[in-house]
Amino acid sequence: QAQLVESGGGVVQPGGSLTLSCAASGLTLRDYAVMWYRQAPGQERDLVATISRAGNIINYADSVKGRFTTSRDNAKNTVFLQMNSLKPEATAVYYCHAERPVPGTPTYWGQGTQVTVSS
Repeated sequence: QAQLVESGGGVVQPGGSLTLSCAASGLTLRDYAVMWYRQAPGQERDLVATISRAGNIINYADSVKGRFTTSRDNAKNTVFLQMNSLKPEATAVYYCHAERPVPGTPTYWGQGTQVTVSS
């Protein structure tokens, strides 16, 4: 069964760092573009970052530019989100999402990992 599993969330003080991982099983992640989303309580799920299949095209939401970095290791079937200089407003559940540029093909969501930025 194909699935994505996020890890690396936790509690960190403002200004701290965390690295999230999104590990795929049952699918070849290099065939998929991967997006990171976050959802704070009572709010919509927002797109944070996108990385292309080869990792050569990367985009970030304005709110995280210069502080978050996404990368991928296709040999390990894993995508990462390095988060630096974290702010309290980054507190949310973070999800990874994988999709292929082929209409009608399955897409995948991870279960989410909680990130809490608090002193």
